[in-house]
Amino acid sequence: AAMSRRKLQRLVDSLGRSAKHFNKSEVECLIKVFNTLVAEFSSRPAAVGFDRNMFRDTLHSAFGMTDDVLMDRVFRTFDRDNDSCISVVEWVEGLSVFLRGTLEERIKYCFEVYDLNGDGYISREEMFQMLKNSLLKQPSEEDPDEGIKDLVDIALRKMASTYCGTLDYDHDGKLSFTDFEKAVRDENLLLEAFGPCLPDIK
Repeated sequence: AAMSRRKLQRLVDSLGRSAKHFNKSEVECLIKVFNTLVAEFSSRPAAVGFDRNMFRDTLHSAFGMTDDVLMDRVFRTFDRDNDSCISVVEWVEGLSVFLRGTLEERIKYCFEVYDLNGDGYISREEMFQMLKNSLLKQPSEEDPDEGIKDLVDIALRKMASTYCGTLDYDHDGKLSFTDFEKAVRDENLLLEAFGPCLPDIK
């Protein structure tokens, strides 16, 4: 059933405050897009949001994303209440950061995407997993995993303050949020160091 005008207006007002990078007409437009997509994608008449597959199809068609691991992580960052469904509120608030977030918001978002197990660190294994998936597969006589391990080492040397310090003699490197934030503030290009998880400029 279509949302009543009054209910829509209340939702627009509320999201106009919480999704602060959109004005009210943009919020209303995004709600309509959401409702259209849910109706189009869903086989269930009473569907209330995007499931994982619907969301991935949208990321792929609207933003050209192709990496399954990263799309799954983007889904999890949007799905704030962890109910495996992206509601209209999560959709608009998520897009506010995804499309127009400040550098600070995007750093926090990218870190959450890259922290695959949610433990507050991006580990060597997580870096390896993401880089292995996002890099183009090239035929080579060399073991491609070796090249990825080298990239992980370069990233750690560039980004982790404790990598060769007293706290990390065994080189079991991992990045804290503070490490990641400092590295990105020093060099903005490192924001998507472990794979594309933001839309391109188009």
